[in-house]
Amino acid sequence: MSAVATSRVTARRAGGFRFGALWLAVPGLLFLAVFFVWPVAQLLGLSLFDPDSGRPSLATYQRIAATDVYLRVLGITFRIAGYTALYSLLIGYPLAYWLARLPDIYRGRMLLFVMVPFWTSYLVKTFAWMIVLGRSGIINSLAIGAGVVDQPLPLLHNEFGVMVGMVHAMVPLAVMTMLPVMAGIDRRLVQAAQTLGASPAHAFWLIYFKLSLPGVAAAGLLVFISSLGFFIVPAFLGGRRETMLAQLIITQVQELLNWPFAGALAAMMLAAALVSCWVYDRVFGLSTVAGGSAQVGTGRIRDLGLAILAQVARLAGGLSALTQGLIGRRGSALILPVFSWLAIGFLVLPTLLVIPLAFTSSQFLEFPPPGYGLSWFRTYFESPLWIQATIRSFLVAFATAVAATAIGGFTALALANSRTRWSGLIFAFFLAPMIVPRIIIAVGLFYLFARIGLVATDLGLVIGHTVLAIPFTLVTMAAVLKGYDQRLDQAAATLGANRLRTLTGVTVPLVKGGLVAAFLFAFITSFDELSIAIFVSGGVKTTLPKQMWDDMILQLNPTLAAVSVVVFIVVTLMLLVAERFRSSPSS
Repeated sequence: MSAVATSRVTARRAGGFRFGALWLAVPGLLFLAVFFVWPVAQLLGLSLFDPDSGRPSLATYQRIAATDVYLRVLGITFRIAGYTALYSLLIGYPLAYWLARLPDIYRGRMLLFVMVPFWTSYLVKTFAWMIVLGRSGIINSLAIGAGVVDQPLPLLHNEFGVMVGMVHAMVPLAVMTMLPVMAGIDRRLVQAAQTLGASPAHAFWLIYFKLSLPGVAAAGLLVFISSLGFFIVPAFLGGRRETMLAQLIITQVQELLNWPFAGALAAMMLAAALVSCWVYDRVFGLSTVAGGSAQVGTGRIRDLGLAILAQVARLAGGLSALTQGLIGRRGSALILPVFSWLAIGFLVLPTLLVIPLAFTSSQFLEFPPPGYGLSWFRTYFESPLWIQATIRSFLVAFATAVAATAIGGFTALALANSRTRWSGLIFAFFLAPMIVPRIIIAVGLFYLFARIGLVATDLGLVIGHTVLAIPFTLVTMAAVLKGYDQRLDQAAATLGANRLRTLTGVTVPLVKGGLVAAFLFAFITSFDELSIAIFVSGGVKTTLPKQMWDDMILQLNPTLAAVSVVVFIVVTLMLLVAERFRSSPSS
């Protein structure tokens, strides 16, 4: 057979494989259609009908528009989410820029200081800030002890406490979103601009920053949308004036059983998220969220952006000259590393400060502890309630990781071997649970599960957690398969292997590192998930985060510090193993 004929046969077989592989995404599509799209659609649909007559009605939206308190909460939610996105970018961009400039081997190590806070439970981080910012917390104790102040500073139960907690939670997400874009920018472009006479400030703002702008916008988008659905941080670190939309939704469902009104509030939150995505897509393209290329604006938008950057470059150049005049060139070069280490300290230290409190001998949370012991760990391990919650969290997380890895892995394989116009749409559909605020998914599933008998069941928890974990497994496997040589599958098919044999004998062994990493990321996602557990557990099938939530509402005690240390250790170990497998040559 001639070479041309052979290539045609191979192309036909490869093309058939690509077409057939698309069916691997069908189970995931059906799963998300039933347990994601349908529950959310039902919840939103409830807001359009009168609960008494069953007729179409906009009464719930009219009530929101006519009541100042709800409009005020909407304003508070958008303001806090906007400020969180802004501050997260201001802190995260220099840190991501510093990490991108490091050699690969050092960048991987330093990235762990961002990854560990990123995956650490929101409850643990919030509990840490309660210890740090409280009236008898670490900062006030040190300030009063040093004679700086006479009375405790009001650092908690106000907007300051909420902003600190939310920015601390969101900076890692901003850094992890911006870093891949920055790492892919060719540094020689900046050097070339400086060689041609551009000042360092102009070269940075007009070349490097412009190329990194899609990553910046993607980080701002994800942080803003994630912040819209926050309820843990404002519930514990804020006061009544910092009540956010998600807290109102929880109240309407759990206390008032007002499903139409909860659906209306969820619809407004979802509308804000979708509008943000639409604006981002019009300017950059949603593919940049997953690391795709982008065209940063066109026409007048592009010209306006370049003019603004030129002005910023002039101001930055003048500020740089002034700084060098004051502290010298060597001192100026230290500003970025010092700022980056301060940002890392901001991310890591609050959680680490909880560790000594877990070993305190006191009955109260005092820093520094008056003595040390293991009594609170003994209380945790001897409590049937805590142990049952821990075991359930492990079992649910394991089942979730298996299901999410299978669905995400098959979908990633289908998309990697398919070149159809539907690939982008399918990929966006599977990322949707990451875009839609979790509180909306949780309430929608609760409404669905209450009618089919899955509330207060482990299966209901597994299904809900799997919906949230699928985007992480898909992104992880898609990144691994992006560098996979598809000719190996084609060679196996040419030699007579069927699709199943090719999958089990060739593809899976070569991407097993990515599979293990995806499994562990899904495990972590489930292990510290709270939104689904609050509703689906029904107060009976309590998970470890749900039990922590209940105890934190009642009273802070050293047992929570011991539990936080256990959660922190589990998440850190899982993360270290996942990163090792994800970066291994076999992946």
